[in-house]
Order: sequence, then structure tokens, then C-alpha cells
Amino acid sequence: MTLPSLSFLNANVLRPDGFSGAPLAIHEGRIADTGARQVDLTGYSVLPGIIDLHGDGFERHLAPRRGAVTDLRDGLQALDGELAANGITTAVLAQFFSWEGGMRSPDFAERVAHALGLADTLTDLHLQLRLEVNLLDAYDRALALVDSAGIGFVTFNDHLPHKHLAEGRTPPRLTGQAIKSGRSPEAHHALLKALHANGPKVPAALARLAAALSARGVLIGSHDDSTPEDRARARAIGARLAEFPETLAAAAHAHAHGDPVVMGAPNVVRGGSHDKKVAAEEVIRAGHCDALVSDYHYPAPRQAAFALADRGVMGLADAWALVSARPAGIMGWNDRGRLETGARADLVIVEDATRRIAATFAGGQVAHLSGPLAARFL
Repeated sequence: MTLPSLSFLNANVLRPDGFSGAPLAIHEGRIADTGARQVDLTGYSVLPGIIDLHGDGFERHLAPRRGAVTDLRDGLQALDGELAANGITTAVLAQFFSWEGGMRSPDFAERVAHALGLADTLTDLHLQLRLEVNLLDAYDRALALVDSAGIGFVTFNDHLPHKHLAEGRTPPRLTGQAIKSGRSPEAHHALLKALHANGPKVPAALARLAAALSARGVLIGSHDDSTPEDRARARAIGARLAEFPETLAAAAHAHAHGDPVVMGAPNVVRGGSHDKKVAAEEVIRAGHCDALVSDYHYPAPRQAAFALADRGVMGLADAWALVSARPAGIMGWNDRGRLETGARADLVIVEDATRRIAATFAGGQVAHLSGPLAARFL
């Protein structure tokens, strides 16, 4: 494939040392010193491509309705276009491996991994496995999927309604969950009670699984830590990334021990948590956040970065780093997240007047191009 060799002129370019008006070039899929063809980008800014470490918005592409997508690769192609239109050049798909069934089941996770291995997308897609920790009988199956699909990122989740189950009450939304899982409400309730009963066995089994994952070089995270004690227990078994801590205390504890903290960009955009947990902006202002992720809405990382700058929380360069350079650092991806010579040509061109994403280049390829900017290229 022939990749464009371009030199962008008159743009406001975010480089590792700040914004600059100097030309930026791409050649053979990399940031270069010179490019063959000049393009005038007056009125536009060039920013590093967004690196999204956790997003489950892909579910609506792969399973918009029961049976609507028979070949998941078609859904991944649609996802590819949405990611690029939102400036995301590297995306980690947060795939459940859960008792919830349907698109969150182990069966579906294996289908997604298989399709992803065959997909030909412009954006760089990776898979994160969100393992429900009480699903003890499926640990070996999860580990096998990690091996077969080359998954490098696993988070430990626990979404069981423990309080209701311990009190012998019917959990909320039971019937809806059962229908989605293909079980009767009675069968689904029985499964939840059995999984809840696994509780005393989980810590030792999870420690063994974490050790096996760590031996494979897999990054392990914990999800929704509520207290410093939660975070300490996760760290003790090797889960060094704190994903969506629910309190400032948990985030502060993670930060104090060098554990990266990931927060949701939609939380920033809407000005707080939708379920009354700690506001992401509060964590950012305290200096405890290392990356913002799309969570469930792919436009959110871009929106959050601009919102933080507009609110005076930090400058745009630092805010954009939360969705580019710093996520790259968490994953050890040294070839992206910064517009410097030799790096992957992953970049976003933003119209200054509207902040609309006019173009996205992923690995030097045009992944998105629209509006007046397209005329300049054509």
C-alpha cells in the first residue's frame, strides 16, 4: 500500500514540548522531517491521535439487535469509521467475560477475539478482557483466550449484586438480565446465587490467575475500587492499574503507590459521575489521574480534553496528554502518542473555529477526511 507523503504547513501543532507553528511531515507511515506534498492547514490544529484504553461503545456495532450482525467483521469496520471520526487512532475494546450472557458472555468474547484477528481496520484495535471474578469455572477458559488471541490487558470486575444475594432478596433488573442472557429468571437467579457462594474461594483463585497472567506479561487492572484497602488488595496480586476508582481516597492511594489511574471521559464532560461516585475532574485536579477513556461514548475523550482546558483545570497540551501520550506510556507503547520524528503517523486535524475533527491519520493512512479540509487535500 502506498502511504501519503505530506508536509502540513501553517497549522498549530502539538509537539512534545508544546504547540508550534513549524511544519509537520509524514512519510511512510511515520512522523518525518520532510514530506513530498505540501498541504496548507491554516485555521487547523494538529494533535496526536487519541489512545483510548477502555471503551465498550463497540457493543452497539457488533450487536445492535439480536442477530443483526452475523459477521462481526462488518461491525468492526463500522466501528473503525466511528473511531476515526472521533480522532481515536488506537482503541482498546473492553470486552466482558461475564455471567451476564449475550454480548458479555465468554462465547461472545471468543467470537470478538476471532473476528478481531481477521479484521482489516485502519485504526489499531486491541482487546481488553473484563473478567468477572466469581466466574471461577471459566478462569481456565479465559486464560486460554488470552493465549490464543494474544490479549495483553485484563481487568478484574465484580458486578454481582452481593448485597441483595446475601440478604436473600431478588436482585434488581433480574428479569431483564435473564432475557438478555437467554435464561429464565429462575435459572438466572440460581446462577447468581451459586456465583455469590463462590466468594470465599475467589481471593486465592484470583491470585493464582493473576500470577499466570503476570507471567505472560499481561497488564492487570482492578475495576471500581471503593477504598484504599480495595486498591491495596488488588496491587498485592499484581493488578497495578486502577480503573474507575469510585472515591478520591482510592485514587490517591493508587497514585501514591505508582499505580496508573484511569477515569472516564464522559464523567468529565457531564461534570460528574452518573451514579454519584467521585467526579473525574476532582481526581484530575488532585493530580491523581493518568488517562481518560471513552468508557461508553467515543466522542468523549476529545470533548473532555477541551472541557478541561476551557474550565481552566489545565492547558490543552496537558489535557490532550491524558488521551494520548499518557495512555501510551501506561501500555508501554513508545511508538505513538507524541508527534515526534520516527513515531507512528497517528494524528488528528481539528478545525480551530468549530473544534470539529476534520481528518484523522492512523499509521500514515487517511482514516477520516471530511468537509472543507477535504477540498484542500483533493
